[in-house]
Formats: sequence, C-alpha cells, structure tokens
Amino acid sequence: MTERDRLRELLDAVLDEQHGSLAEMAGGAFASPYHFSRQLTAGAGEPPVAMRRRVMLERAAWQLRRGTSVTDAAFAAGYESVEGFARAYARAYGGPPSEPLTGSHWLPAPNGIHFHPPMSLWVHTGEQTMTQPLDLLVHHDLDDTRYLLEQAKQLSDEDYRRDAGPALLTWEGDEASVARVLERLVLTLEVWLAAILGEDFPAEAADDPGTLLQRHDVAAARWLEMVRDVERRGGWEDRIVDALCEPPESFVLGSIVAHVLTYSAHRRLGVRAMLRGLGVEVDEGDPINWLRRQNDRQDGEAG
Repeated sequence: MTERDRLRELLDAVLDEQHGSLAEMAGGAFASPYHFSRQLTAGAGEPPVAMRRRVMLERAAWQLRRGTSVTDAAFAAGYESVEGFARAYARAYGGPPSEPLTGSHWLPAPNGIHFHPPMSLWVHTGEQTMTQPLDLLVHHDLDDTRYLLEQAKQLSDEDYRRDAGPALLTWEGDEASVARVLERLVLTLEVWLAAILGEDFPAEAADDPGTLLQRHDVAAARWLEMVRDVERRGGWEDRIVDALCEPPESFVLGSIVAHVLTYSAHRRLGVRAMLRGLGVEVDEGDPINWLRRQNDRQDGEAG
C-alpha cells in the first residue's frame, strides 16, 4: 500500500459518519489514537479533530444554503446543541447560521482538503485563496453595495426613483436615479454570473431597496464563490462565450472581474452623491476606512 493510499484511508476515517471521536476515527483506520493523530497531522498538516470539525461546518454551510434547517444541520454536524453549533458557525463564517452565507462554504485550510457534495472530501492540491489585494477589492465592492442599499431604505419611493443627478453610465441606459444605479449594481453581478455559468438572463425589475437587497445577497454570495473558484484553479485567462450577447461574444474571465470592479466603483461613488443630495448621510466609501472597521470589529469579537 502506498503512502498516498494510507493518507486516503486516514481522511476517509475522519469523514465517516460513524466516527464522532478521535478514538472512533483511529479505530476506523486500524490505528491507535496516538498514531492516527500523528500520521494525519504529518500528512495533512491539520489535527484530525480540527479537520473533522472544519469539514463538518463546511458541509453544514452547504446544507443550510440548500434549505436544511439550522437544527438539522447542527445535529448532522455532530453538535450536541444548536447553541454550540451557532457559536462555532459564527466564529467560522462571521455570521449566524440563520443568515444567508456570503461566499463559498469552504473555510481556510492548510491542506486544500474540503467538503465536496454530496458527502466526500475534495483534496485540492496546492490550494490558493484569493491574494489579499483582490480579496479586499471584491469584499469591499460587495459590502459597500450592501451598505448603500441599506441607506437607500431611508428614501421615500418618489425620491428613490426620481432623477437625482446626471446619468452615470449612459451606455447602460438611464442611470440618473438612485433606484436605477442600485439596480444596475445588482443586475450586473446577476448578468455576468448567468453568462459565466450558462444560466438564463435574469429578470430586470424595478425593485424597492429591501427586495433589491435580497437579490444582492444571493448574487454576492455566488459572485464571491465564482471568483474564488477562478483564483483556486488559476483560470484568469480562461475565456467564456457569452451566448446572452447578440451576436455571442467571448470574454476573458480576468477582464470580466476587472470590468465589474471598475464600473461598480464608479456607480457607488455616483450614487453616494445622489443620496447626499436627497438628504441621506453616507460615508466616504474609502476601502482604507472600510478595512479599519473590519479589523476593529474582529478585534472586538476576539476580545
């Protein structure tokens, strides 16, 4: 038996539904707990109990996204109480399990080993998460759009939809109202996701800020997962043929993300000016201050 086969056996023992403890995992791999832990930690760079806890949380996050109740996901992940599961989930994903997950269900791993549906391990050799500048740009873009949607809830429907400034991007159609700009911010993600993933063209509706916020949360999670997947497999130079265009056009994935980030920043700054003109207080939208707030929040939670 090769060393690689043995590591596969150890990983299978970690994931087995019947193995809730280190002793049970070790027994499934026909090893003592001491040698099992030592072998797996040496081979995968992560202790077996920590790995199982992380992988089970990844599975729970995937299940929650597909409609499983928090209670069922908690007990399926091996937690004795929903409260204990909720605390672990919040520490891992930054929010409670009752809220939609923003981004991939994969958690940071030292070894590229992740839950892969329906019930297996994905060993992703040479895993690479997003580089820090790209990670910050993408997260800031999504968070800032959400912030602006929240602020827009203060407007009356008349102010929300009336012309409040010069059109920002006329080649995309009329964008002279808060409603139109925010709709384009969300629809842009939905359209590009449809093009990249081969889905139908999304419906373009004149939604209120609350409904648009719900659409944004769904699109943002899928967008983040797509960008992370491209980064993991080094697919920035890959091309897609966008059948939604007339006639169909081809685009480089890296240029799509750059396009979205560029024009999203333009729209977000423009809609800030509109909101201020309508009497809504908004921050400056600076990613430097956004990152400081993120770090302060994390420090407060850690304390």
